[in-house]
Amino acid sequence: MSNVVKNTDSKQFPIAAVARSGGSIHIPPRSASAASDDPDPEVCAERPRRRKFSAAFKMRILDAVDACSEPGEVGRILRREGLYSSHLKTWRDQRDAGAKAGLVPKKRGRKPAGVEAQSKEIDRLKRENEMLRNQLHKAELIINIQKNWHFDESRDGQVVLRVS
Repeated sequence: MSNVVKNTDSKQFPIAAVARSGGSIHIPPRSASAASDDPDPEVCAERPRRRKFSAAFKMRILDAVDACSEPGEVGRILRREGLYSSHLKTWRDQRDAGAKAGLVPKKRGRKPAGVEAQSKEIDRLKRENEMLRNQLHKAELIINIQKNWHFDESRDGQVVLRVS
């Protein structure tokens, strides 16, 4: 014997509830309009967006929370504004670290190239410059040798070098 009674809408009820109600339970069938009120189960095409809070908003919330004196008041503010207690912790840390400037949201993503990146680039360019200077010096030596030395072939097939 099953512990659950099913109606035609596939809603389940414990048998104890049916026994207490006299053995019968009436559940009206779902209408077509009720089915259309249900949220669409399909995944939305839009991606969720990260919420961004201004420094003024953060200060206003922190001031309101700091002014709370009764139990449950902070929770009421958080529910009303749709915030979490972790927001308060982060915002308080930001406020303590840098006053109002700490409440300004930080830019997300890859950080711009700073002084360290520039110094690395300068070092790389210096090494490349030195290598190119060495190659140029070798090429100039070879060109000078080729200008001043002439190769003559003698009558008996031997090569003779002559400096001009």
